[in-house]
Amino acid sequence: MGNQVEKLTHLSYKEVPTADPTGVDRDDGPRIGVSYIFSNDDEDVEPQPPPQGLDGGALSDSGDRPPLPPPQPYDPRQHEVECSVFYRDECIYQKSFAPGSAALSTYTPENLLNKCSPGDLVEFVSQAQYPHWAVYVGNFQVVHLHRLEVSNSFLTDASQGRRGRVVNDLYRYKPLSPSAVVRNALAHVGAKERELSWRNSESFAAWCRYGKREFKIGGELRIGKQPYRLQIQLSAQRSHTLEFQSLEDLIMEKRRNDQIGRAAVLQELATHLHPAEPDEGDSDATRTTPSPLRPPASGSEEENGDSVVH
Repeated sequence: MGNQVEKLTHLSYKEVPTADPTGVDRDDGPRIGVSYIFSNDDEDVEPQPPPQGLDGGALSDSGDRPPLPPPQPYDPRQHEVECSVFYRDECIYQKSFAPGSAALSTYTPENLLNKCSPGDLVEFVSQAQYPHWAVYVGNFQVVHLHRLEVSNSFLTDASQGRRGRVVNDLYRYKPLSPSAVVRNALAHVGAKERELSWRNSESFAAWCRYGKREFKIGGELRIGKQPYRLQIQLSAQRSHTLEFQSLEDLIMEKRRNDQIGRAAVLQELATHLHPAEPDEGDSDATRTTPSPLRPPASGSEEENGDSVVH
């Protein structure tokens, strides 16, 4: 099988291939990520289960319902995964919760409108849901890929009640002019299903802003070595790295991590890497890689080359 990953999707890190067919990786190099071929993430808001009574059964419409607990405020530090993305030795994406950073603060849709300018990338977030990206095109409206169709909607409608933020600075590519970003987005309104060139809202919105083919379906060949690295920050001093053959596949994995949440990702990695070492205090509990401010060590099998594929 070599470097070619044939699985379509995976449910947990137990299915991520390792260098050893027994599932035990003896070296400290990064692992290979999964190719999401013919797979789309589901960005629709998950249906909520019916409220249950004290005995665990569903309440009837006419019955008295117990008061619901007040909703907990969304905290990115609690629910989201801090990570960096590298193409060879260049950092092309970084989500950091460094002290003093306000870039990941979220706002209600109404307040978010006051912070948007045409050409901005907007991300709507909520616990246990895939993040939803859109391009702000002015006049309180966004263009976004939703339910296999590119639509033009009011920002408040596209949010579906979720909090949001402007995320122009997550990707480090050079952006197009605001007018070009808006033109890219509006030109594809109405495209659906087989006409689409993107797997999810993030890839579509990022393509509109940066114009790079790597965000499109099949924009890169999945052959040879894995030039992309997703570095997941486990703690202030520890991180774990996965390798991917395309940016498209890496985005799918990054979005899956956001959907299942930080705690689940850390649990998956702990179970996969060291299933027989439950003690968190053990210094060998996880493999370590360099800080996200620097590219991962060059000890893994990859060649040095140009920083970005154009």
